[in-house]
Amino acid sequence: MLVLGISAYHGDSSAAVVRDGEIVAAVEEERFTRQKHWAGFPARAIRYCLEEAGATLDSLDAIAVSRDPKAQVWRKIAFVLTSSMPWRIVLERLSKHRRLLGVDSLLAEKFGVPVDGIRPKIRRVEHHLAHVAGSFHAGPFTEAALLSVDAFGDFTSTLMGKGANGRVETMRRVFFPHSLGVLYTAVTQFLGFPYYGDEYKVMGLAPYGRPVYREAMNELISVSEDGTFKLNLKYFRHHKDRAEMSWRAGTPEVGKLFSDDMAELFGESRELKAPLEQRHKDIAASVQACYEDVFVHILSVLHQQTGCRNLCVSGGCAMNSVANGKIFDRSPFTQVYIPPQPGDGGGALGAALQVIAEASSKNPWMPGLHSAFLGPAFSAEDIQAMLEERLASETETFEITTVDEEELCRSVARDISEGKVVGWFQGRMEWGPRALGNRSILADPRRADMKDILNLKIKRRESFRPFAPSILKEHTAEYFETDYDVPYMSMVFQIRSEKREVIPAVTHVNGSGRLQTVTRRDNPLYWKLILAFGDITGVPIVLNTSFNENEPIVCTPAEALECFLRTKMDTLALGRTVLRRNGDAPPAA
Repeated sequence: MLVLGISAYHGDSSAAVVRDGEIVAAVEEERFTRQKHWAGFPARAIRYCLEEAGATLDSLDAIAVSRDPKAQVWRKIAFVLTSSMPWRIVLERLSKHRRLLGVDSLLAEKFGVPVDGIRPKIRRVEHHLAHVAGSFHAGPFTEAALLSVDAFGDFTSTLMGKGANGRVETMRRVFFPHSLGVLYTAVTQFLGFPYYGDEYKVMGLAPYGRPVYREAMNELISVSEDGTFKLNLKYFRHHKDRAEMSWRAGTPEVGKLFSDDMAELFGESRELKAPLEQRHKDIAASVQACYEDVFVHILSVLHQQTGCRNLCVSGGCAMNSVANGKIFDRSPFTQVYIPPQPGDGGGALGAALQVIAEASSKNPWMPGLHSAFLGPAFSAEDIQAMLEERLASETETFEITTVDEEELCRSVARDISEGKVVGWFQGRMEWGPRALGNRSILADPRRADMKDILNLKIKRRESFRPFAPSILKEHTAEYFETDYDVPYMSMVFQIRSEKREVIPAVTHVNGSGRLQTVTRRDNPLYWKLILAFGDITGVPIVLNTSFNENEPIVCTPAEALECFLRTKMDTLALGRTVLRRNGDAPPAA
């Protein structure tokens, strides 16, 4: 069975193709439009996925869409009838629903095929069902507790369930307007970070503060014994006219979510780019502590209800890697799976997997994800042709060499050990928001000044945000207090106290690190590079950050070269071709 999955008209619009349980391709539309978190219809992502599968729209057995406007319809009607939301806002939101219902017409328009040939194939999968299905069917467990925590999708913010025998059972939900994701985003905006996706900045800022406002956070949210919760809507605006949101083509825009009453609890809100005071850091620490407490309470109830030791976490809030890193210490779960794209973009893959599972007359078997490298790749010929064309007009000169795999890893590892910043572009692009060793910028974790070097040369971002360590899986226990396989940078663990001075560039202010474990099976070339760096330095870890400069992660060799040229990176490895700015070539081995 060949299924195309689509996530449209939400942040991180995306597409995925699954053939008989094998994940063939998955990619976010932002990688092609070059606009972060691009919302709208993912036509270019769809085209890539179909090409990778050697398929056409006519050859598909189904098209799965990770939204169902008809889900929870009676709850929606009841809310509208009893709320003060003006009909103008209701009609605007219904317009978005009509776009989702018209996916067949959009496909026909974009791909030049008759609408009648598409309509019977459309399958709509409720938003949070797509989330939990993606984490369970692509995960390693035959049985697991399932949790999706998000802002909203199809009138739901949180879903608890269980996966067993290839099937997903939904158990309990939290509905609009109550949302743990909205709480975190509202406080993020209050702290002067207004853009879609800025929550990770608050997570990085939190260790610089103390949770002195933790009790005040209890005014924002209350929890129930059954794992559900409610917001104190006095402090929020998302359920009212004034909190407008835009999901049209382009970067999503989210209106102000917090009400002026929030100042009663925390003082005046911070303006964009205003100085960060200790009060702001303390608020960040407090909302992170609040999120963790509610999250852990949900996990405790979920474990009691399912009896499972395995857990799959999905939804946008699954990007809170700090909270994820405390699952083992603060809940009964002993095994955890968080997919590489747990947020709204992941709904495309989850919807496709759910449709395949539902279509199976017997217990469906899913092989698991196995690889997050599901995006475009480029041949050596593609890279060479691009370099010849692009560098012909470049005034700066470079040392350019083409080497075999062994020399590539040795020479680039040597560059990193000498303090150089390296752009590393290899193989298929990563699925999800993290650079995992194919579209990465790499540096030496041993240098205490490397954070400042990276922010000066390339990233130009807030100084309080940490960088991540990529470590050979077999050495995890030597450096981290928790020894667990974390291939997608989804969990933060404490670095052993005696190792913090060894790898200061990837050690956050509280002694933690958002690790990525690397195995020879999952990414053999990246594993060899880290191994070579370990042979030179005695440290089997490199600093890994995404290959970009305030833009989506680079997708093509041309984008990688452009990023290299406009920043102060020292080395660029495009496949087996290595560019070094003149004077930066390492001595012969």
